[in-house]
Amino acid sequence: MARATGRNVRRAEESRAELWLWPVAAGAMALGAGLLLSPLRPDEGTWLARWAWPGDVDAASAMLQTLTAASIATITLTFSLTVVALQLASQQFSPRLLRDFTRDRVTKSVLAVLVATFVFAVTVLRGLDAEREVPVPALLVAFALGVASVIAVLVFIDHIVRLLRVDTMMRVVHDEAARAIATFYPAYDDDRPRAPDELGPVDLGEGALVVARRSGFVRLVDVDTLVDLAAAHRVRVWVESRPGDHVTVGAPVATLLAADGGAQRLGDEGLRRAVAEAVVLGYERTIEQDAAFGFRQLTDIAVKALSPGINDPVTAVHAVGYASDLLVALTGRHLGPTLHADADGTGRVVVGDRDLRYYLDLVCGQVRRYGAREPTVLVALLRMLRDVAVNARDEGQRAEVSRQVALVMDEMPDSLTKADVDGVVDLATRVRAALDGDVGGAYRDRSGETRSL
Repeated sequence: MARATGRNVRRAEESRAELWLWPVAAGAMALGAGLLLSPLRPDEGTWLARWAWPGDVDAASAMLQTLTAASIATITLTFSLTVVALQLASQQFSPRLLRDFTRDRVTKSVLAVLVATFVFAVTVLRGLDAEREVPVPALLVAFALGVASVIAVLVFIDHIVRLLRVDTMMRVVHDEAARAIATFYPAYDDDRPRAPDELGPVDLGEGALVVARRSGFVRLVDVDTLVDLAAAHRVRVWVESRPGDHVTVGAPVATLLAADGGAQRLGDEGLRRAVAEAVVLGYERTIEQDAAFGFRQLTDIAVKALSPGINDPVTAVHAVGYASDLLVALTGRHLGPTLHADADGTGRVVVGDRDLRYYLDLVCGQVRRYGAREPTVLVALLRMLRDVAVNARDEGQRAEVSRQVALVMDEMPDSLTKADVDGVVDLATRVRAALDGDVGGAYRDRSGETRSL
């Protein structure tokens, strides 16, 4: 796993998830702009005043009042549509998709424009005086904000319609997970990641446990801080919790091991506290260091689609397709625990990580159980495994694919017709052909029936 920048990463991720931050910032800037522009009142006889605002103070007041009322009504409409979108996403797809809606840049931008229009119009309206000239520059800005608000609402309506499509949601989740994989997993043939095997036999039972001081999901592991702590105290840190894990108070998150004569430091309470704080916890999962969260969301969509209330196996198949691309990407990455060294090259921190079996179980497990009676779903899983088999890099990866094929076949019920059974068996045979190196034979079919619905 690549090193994290710790608190800065957490703060950046939290700011992206705050729906209110952009509108509040826009409102503050609009307030300042309104206070600065309101005193600028060119004489009525000047060219700027005649061209920019031919009306009087009453006309300016009417426009600003209209902008104020319209913008607050549109804010209410936008907020209502967003809440409806959140409800639909939660009920029909997955409650874990809600975070993507609150992080959506278009929604936050539209709300920011509308709030800025309201605040600016109210601020300028407050400074109008029938006995003084009209604040022409402020009225021009208010007019521009009104036009921008109309455009923003049209953009938002188009955006929310597209955002509510399940394919759009799956694409967003897929792209975020793909970025996490590319960022935190080095390439398969990259020789820079060091393995914990360099340390030789390690007995974790001889170390000192570091326990969580509160409950939550592991959001990130601040490797830089852990390396600095381990080097300063002449110990090694074996991190036993991974981003995405749920831990409770008192559960072990790491183990301290003696190194370079630092055995006496294992009982240092300050060191244990600092190590525990470097494993950053939160009340919900985030995808920045947790690619598995993307797989979890796609699996949730597939399982929801297979529920009796929705009964949409095609959506489940599409979710498996997105997961297939991510699994293929994982075969080209270095998975498993990594050893991180200090400035002198001494191995200090071992960060555990997930392997290919975990990811395959995550995608296949629930889907094959909930979709066992639908051969289309079983075939989709086997198509996914065929794609992974073609891209497998070593015998370990091929063995995991073979294991999943056996699990899918074991899940197939006796109630299926012979034609359905034959279709599933045919895909299983093709996966095994891909594992044996016969890529052409794994994909050739009569009319594309093994590649599409």
